[in-house]
Amino acid sequence: MSEVWLDRLRQSTTRAVESIAPISQIVLAAVAGYSIAHFGLGHETPIFAVTVAITALGFTRDARPRRIIETALGMIIGILLSEVFLLSLGQGLIQLAVVLLISLLAARFISGSASFALTVGIQAMLVQILPVPDGGAFLRSIDGLIGGLTALVFTAIIPRDPRGIANRDAEKLFRVFIDSVEALRLATKNVDEKVLDEALIRVRRSQPLIDNWRLSLDSAVAIAKISPFLRKYRDELSGQLRLMRGMDLATRNLRVVVRRVDFLVKDGEPRPYLADLFEQISQAAQLLESGLDDSSDRREAQRQLVYIIHQLDPKRFGIGDQLREASVLLLLRPLLVDLLCASGMSEEDARAELPSI
Repeated sequence: MSEVWLDRLRQSTTRAVESIAPISQIVLAAVAGYSIAHFGLGHETPIFAVTVAITALGFTRDARPRRIIETALGMIIGILLSEVFLLSLGQGLIQLAVVLLISLLAARFISGSASFALTVGIQAMLVQILPVPDGGAFLRSIDGLIGGLTALVFTAIIPRDPRGIANRDAEKLFRVFIDSVEALRLATKNVDEKVLDEALIRVRRSQPLIDNWRLSLDSAVAIAKISPFLRKYRDELSGQLRLMRGMDLATRNLRVVVRRVDFLVKDGEPRPYLADLFEQISQAAQLLESGLDDSSDRREAQRQLVYIIHQLDPKRFGIGDQLREASVLLLLRPLLVDLLCASGMSEEDARAELPSI
């Protein structure tokens, strides 16, 4: 029980530490939005300048400016719609229901996002319930606009280390990929079905890791387009985008390879030549991972992958007429093409490296 609690404590601590950057960004944006509306424009209680800034930024992994704009726009639309109905219909229980109904329908018409519709509805209800501020109802729409613009500005000037988040997501996927390839090496060398079964479970659960990496990397690329502090990393992020796409396809193919090898080793026969191939692939994948920070490692990985792909001819190992074993080499061919694409090679050039069979 103590180990469980210690593990939960470590997870909670890690989560809090990793949230320091977004928390700082949210606090500064909320304070800035409030200050502009209250001290700059004289609005007494600019609650929507604060709530829109906080909600638009949020703690989501998706920190793309487009997502922030969409969230802020949804909130502002909800505020504006509710204020229009407030002026035309007044306040009351029936009016509240009508405004909520129309706001949700309008939001669902504008966007397919369920969270967008809820955001619009919540803001509309706040406008209906809270007293009308001095100076006119539409002051709240102005506050919402200030909050949205403040969130967008702070996304550019105080980004949440999107490169670091993308790198951490990449490392998690590489860990699963390399561990699975290592399991293939052990299974074909020592006929260890247990380690292969564990690898099959791991690799089948890898899709969320790919999705997280894609989302955090898309966010980093989008923020780099508007942030003066990240603009210099645009080429690096573009290279990582190619790496992510190649690793996505390679991981999908790895699942097929693991399933095939799991079937192959049931005969109890070791395959040292396959173990050697998997060891080479593991080493090349480790270099690809290092290539996240050092492009020279990525080039070295590409050189090693070219050497490996030239070996993927069943006749080379004398198994051209053994369908069960040859099928593993045939399945490795598209996986190596994907890894070469991840290293920066074009798909056409990668396929040209395949030996004829």
